[in-house]
Amino acid sequence: MPDHEDDRPDDRGPWNPRQKRAPPEIDAILRQGRERLGGLLPGGLPPAKSTAVVGAVAFFAVVAWSSYYTVPSDSVAVVQRFGKYTAEVPPGLHFKFPLGVDVVTLVPVKRQLKQEFGFTTPGASDPFQSPVDGRRETEMVTGDLNAALVEWVVQYRISEPLKFLFEVRQPGATLRYVSESVMREVVGDRTVDEVITIGRQEIESEALLKMQALTTKYAMGISIDQVQLKNINPPEPVQASFNEVNQAQQEKERLINEARREYNKVIPLAEGEKDQRIREADGYRLKRINEAEGDAARFTALLAEYVKAPDVTRRRIYIETLQDVLPGIGSKIIVDGSTASILPLLTLDRAREDQP
Repeated sequence: MPDHEDDRPDDRGPWNPRQKRAPPEIDAILRQGRERLGGLLPGGLPPAKSTAVVGAVAFFAVVAWSSYYTVPSDSVAVVQRFGKYTAEVPPGLHFKFPLGVDVVTLVPVKRQLKQEFGFTTPGASDPFQSPVDGRRETEMVTGDLNAALVEWVVQYRISEPLKFLFEVRQPGATLRYVSESVMREVVGDRTVDEVITIGRQEIESEALLKMQALTTKYAMGISIDQVQLKNINPPEPVQASFNEVNQAQQEKERLINEARREYNKVIPLAEGEKDQRIREADGYRLKRINEAEGDAARFTALLAEYVKAPDVTRRRIYIETLQDVLPGIGSKIIVDGSTASILPLLTLDRAREDQP
C-alpha cells in the first residue's frame, strides 16, 4: 500500500487547502449565460459601469414607488414596522419606509360589509361573504322538532381595526361561525309556525343582540348593524304538504275576515236604526207632553178670563174660532133672514167651473 499524503482519507474534503479543485460549475454556467446574452445583443453586453448605473436607477425607482401609499376615504391604514404595530393612518396620501420595512393594511371602517347564509350574490369580493356549504348552514331544527331551511344576511362594520387585525385569527370566518351558532339557538327556541310566519321580527332582534354580545366578548372589533331573514321554507319532501296547510289557514283567515266585514256592516246599521227610533220616540213623547201642558195652561188662563168677563170672553172665543175656520172655506155665501131658499145659490160655483 503506497504511503502518499495525497492519498490519505483525512486529507480529502473541501477544507484541505492542498487539494486541487476544479472551478465550480455555477461559475461556468454564469459565464456561458453571459456569453450567450452578449451574442444576442447587437453591441454586446454594456460595460460594467453602465450596468451599475441602470441597476441604481432601477433600485431608486423601486424605493420611490414603495415609499408612498394612498388611503381611500372609506378606510384607514394600519402601519406595521418590521411586523410591529406603529400607527393608524387616516385617509389621504402618506409616506412610509420602503422595501418592506413598513407594511400597510387597508381596513374599510366606513363601508358596510355583509355575510350571506344559504345563498350567494354574484361578484362578491370578500371570500367570507358567501357560504361554503349553503345547504348545511340553512338546515335547522325548531323548538317543536320540525325542520326548516333558514336563509339570512348579517350586515356589519369594522369598528376597531386593531382588534379586527390582531385579536382574532380570520375574523370573517369567526363571524360566520358566531352567526350560525346564534341563529340556530334562536330558531331552536321557537316553533316552525313562529319561524315562518309571525316570529320573524323577534328572531331578527334577538339574533342581533346575541351576535353583538359575542363579537364584543371575543374582541373582534366588529359592530353588527342588522340581521335580516330572507327565505324560510320547510324541507323539500314536506314542502307541498306545508303549502297546503298554509293555503288552508289563509282560506280560514279570509272567511273569518269576510264574516267580520259583514258583521261590521249589518250590526252597526241596526244599532244606528235602533238609536234613531228611540230618539224619535223620545222626541214624540216630549212633543205630546209639551203640547198637552201648553193646552192645559192655555185652558186654565182662558177659564180665569172667562170667570172675570163671560160675555167678552165668549165673544172673543167666537171671533178667534171664525178666524181659524173661515180661511179654509172655498166660497162664502151670506144671506139675510128674508131669503126664502138658498138652493139656487148653491149651484153658482159648479156653473162657474163648467164655463170654458
